[in-house]
Amino acid sequence: MHATDALREADRLMTVCNACRYCEGLCAVFPAMEMRRTFNDGDLTYLANLCHQCGACYHDCQYSPPHEFDVNVPAVLAKLRNDSYAAYAWPEFLAGAFARNGLVITLLTAASVAGFIIGFVGFADPAALFSAQAGDFYMVMPHGAMVALFGIVALYAILAFVFSLRAFWRDINGDAPRTGFVAFGQALADTLSLKYLGGGGGGCTSEDEQPSGRRRLYHHFTFYGFLLCFAATCVATLYHYGFGWRAPYAFYSLPVLLGIVGGVGLLVGPVGLFVLARRRDPILVDGARTGMDTAFIAMLVLTSLTGLALMILRDTAAMGLLLSLHLGVVLGLFLSLPYGKFVHGLYRLLALIKYAAERRRGTFVE
Repeated sequence: MHATDALREADRLMTVCNACRYCEGLCAVFPAMEMRRTFNDGDLTYLANLCHQCGACYHDCQYSPPHEFDVNVPAVLAKLRNDSYAAYAWPEFLAGAFARNGLVITLLTAASVAGFIIGFVGFADPAALFSAQAGDFYMVMPHGAMVALFGIVALYAILAFVFSLRAFWRDINGDAPRTGFVAFGQALADTLSLKYLGGGGGGCTSEDEQPSGRRRLYHHFTFYGFLLCFAATCVATLYHYGFGWRAPYAFYSLPVLLGIVGGVGLLVGPVGLFVLARRRDPILVDGARTGMDTAFIAMLVLTSLTGLALMILRDTAAMGLLLSLHLGVVLGLFLSLPYGKFVHGLYRLLALIKYAAERRRGTFVE
């Protein structure tokens, strides 16, 4: 009936949970589950990506281990969720990137790109790489070359996301009616507020049985830190092309302030999440693929550290090497985005859109 063992186990658990319904107030998974009598592969993939893995249902469940029913919803849905990332990867031959050691792959990518930039610029003009340039990044790497390189990688990442998300949406949505702007707005609000990391109101219980809001807080630091860094790039682009204001910008300028605040967020959030991950009860996670989480956290921290160091030392002779390292790390991050933990936010947004639409229609799904 189902394509994998993970799907079969998820079907078994959802059938048990559908008969119990004790956890229906904890998150979006259980109300969505209750709208179904049976579960096809798309339904189970949808429910897995609705799950925020707060752990509350495991600790509340009367059938969790050592009960003979062996109900462990967080771990089973985590495995199924990780399977879904690989299943919808584009192009398909890169699906194996999810199964390998993500940290090694990402760091090697960043190191090789950084080495290429250092070698290229050093060969072309060593003086530009090893001397103070008054904070002018374009003396090290021309603006046109930088835009072309990152533009190509960004377009590739966007294309990979579009094909992957389209396939995911098709599988979880089937022939259901199209969702409207209201459902999208509700899903976006739930995503931006991380509503379902609340574990029914008290917070996550993934580190111990005592609910805590720390995981939600560190996710906010990470997410909004990333957005602020992106906003800094957008404002700098507007300055350059819209007003003809060429970098470097003063420390009190909007792009720099946004970048500094965002960079701090990308340090506090990922480091906090890493510490919490080390304390998580291993019974709640997909232990075979924790490397993907670690890789993403490491890349975010390296991006922030190199960016902040570059900002502080941009007027010194260290600027050229720091710029090369920072660009290499950022390019490595961009290349890995469609094949790492970043995708979970996009898949979850689509799952929440479907959930909001189902709740508005109030229809029972056969």
